Amino acid sequence: MSVVSENYDNFHKMSSEKLSALQDMAHRLRIDSIVATNASNSGHPTSCCSAAEIMSVLFFHEMHYDPGFPRDPRSDRFVLSKGHAAPVLYAAWAEAGAFPVANLTDLRKLNSDLEGHPTPRLNFIDVATGSLGMGIGFACGMAYCGKYFDKSTYRVFCLVGDGETSEGSVWEAVAFAGHYKLSNLVTVVDVNRLGQSDPTPLQHDLEAYKARFQAFGWLAIVVDGNSIADLVKALETARQETVRPVCLVAKTLKGKHIPGVEDQLNFHGKPIGGANLEVVLSHIRGLIGKDSFPSATGLGPQAISASVPAVDIRNVRLSSPPEYSGKVATRAAYGVAAAKLDNPRVVVLDGDTKNSTFSDKFLRAHPDRFIECYIAEQNMLAVGMGLATRDRCVVFCATFAAFLTRGFDQLRMGAISATNANFVGSHAGISIGEDGPSQMALEDLALFRTLPTATVFYPSDGVSTERAVELAANTKGICFIRTGRPEVAVLYKPDEVFKVGEAKVVVSSETDVVTVIGAGVTLHEAVKAASQLAERGVHIRVIDPFTIKPLDARTLVGSVRATGGRVVTVEDHYPEGGLGDAVASLLSTSVDVPIKHVKLAVNGIPRSGKPVELLRMFNIDAEAIVAAVVKLIG
Repeated sequence: MSVVSENYDNFHKMSSEKLSALQDMAHRLRIDSIVATNASNSGHPTSCCSAAEIMSVLFFHEMHYDPGFPRDPRSDRFVLSKGHAAPVLYAAWAEAGAFPVANLTDLRKLNSDLEGHPTPRLNFIDVATGSLGMGIGFACGMAYCGKYFDKSTYRVFCLVGDGETSEGSVWEAVAFAGHYKLSNLVTVVDVNRLGQSDPTPLQHDLEAYKARFQAFGWLAIVVDGNSIADLVKALETARQETVRPVCLVAKTLKGKHIPGVEDQLNFHGKPIGGANLEVVLSHIRGLIGKDSFPSATGLGPQAISASVPAVDIRNVRLSSPPEYSGKVATRAAYGVAAAKLDNPRVVVLDGDTKNSTFSDKFLRAHPDRFIECYIAEQNMLAVGMGLATRDRCVVFCATFAAFLTRGFDQLRMGAISATNANFVGSHAGISIGEDGPSQMALEDLALFRTLPTATVFYPSDGVSTERAVELAANTKGICFIRTGRPEVAVLYKPDEVFKVGEAKVVVSSETDVVTVIGAGVTLHEAVKAASQLAERGVHIRVIDPFTIKPLDARTLVGSVRATGGRVVTVEDHYPEGGLGDAVASLLSTSVDVPIKHVKLAVNGIPRSGKPVELLRMFNIDAEAIVAAVVKLIG
């Protein structure tokens, strides 16, 4: 097989010595991967062996990087989307000099960062992979940043497994790259034909892969992925492409050069152990030139030649304080705040909902920093995480909160990646009204609370929303801001100071008998209930938690103690995993008085209706709060 190249005649022939050295390096990568997986008695050596030539040519001929400073912002990026092939990636970095090759046998050990799938605990990994189908999305974010924000010549390479192309998120990313003409992105599909338990749907139908990528506006090149010469030719063609992203459709064989295993099913995820190990290693060593092993001379990364602008994303601030004269929806306040953030590296992404999430306010103010991701939420999240790598951008991704649930795997991997990115979910709860349950986010707080690195903001008016946006821009980890559709009264003055993990006591007196905790629309219902109860001579303490994670233990525990252990939580969310559960979890370990907790939440699947009708139907309005308080003190 030979490369199908639009610029084949421009190929500059590589010396036979260099070709041989790259082939020998591929065999070394095979040996390293087999030895490492044997030492851990687990891993995926066959998936590594199919990609050995690809990794050799990329890391020792094509890519510009510094093994001593892997996250140099000027360097090329590499994303291993088929994360189960981590041993061959680790081997490439070790052979390049990032760490001793001998350390590869620490693979998958508790005291080693050479984990079963790549994570950014290693300084040469930007994003965690292994949950398949995400790598191209991450790479798209990196490539978009390089082309349109850094305006640099560094390139982004992504190695994708053929099996994971069954994931819809792959094609969301492929469409994005084609639409935005990410010509600095090179994806290699390792078409080794075999999945974990079955052959892949297309097996070695390379023309089908080529046609699919071409349909999305890519330059697709069919190549023998186990041929050093063909890979070099294809990558030279890719280097000359200035408009389209490039895909190398690389035909390979799973378990390449492992006798009795090559191109055979049922060897996925199985190390080569026992008596067969030395037979296999001896066979592959025999394929290496006598002068090349154990050290292949003259190979190494290309010197970094790109330049990037200096970037400082610390201390991002609103350009002016919040200013509201009447009611405002918190979703609208988000748009106002995003547009006012004063750092030129703030980037906003949206999923074709910008006139509902109010991201369009940012678009009008900063059109060059707004990215329309269309109705492809999984890819939007992955692109946002890619943009955020190496601290090049402050990222906000916005859509209906209900639609963020389909991207939970991306969010989960974002947490593992230690990503610093912000996610804004609008149209929270039944208070959106007539659109009905498919549009109502009622699981989102539970979803984000489970993420170890997450901060969960739930602002309740325009002022607190703007401050939540400002704080999120400066908070490490994943931040989620829950916004609502109804217009609500402004509770706070423009100069009110907000902090992560600090609640606000909105209504209080010395004779409070119950603590009521609400957020968003239910906080306003709690304020109404306080007024109604006060007319009866009953006083309650109303608390705005501001952040659901972390909660303000000092304020909440102190208030519940002061009200005799009586507490009502009220939320526009399902009962499981939301505000009520968060408060219950806190109080279960923090309060030394008996707790009487009434949890008001959306119990059951809702329906279309007016917001006021739905709040009443599901007992999360002021009337329901009054009834809960009366019952507690009765």
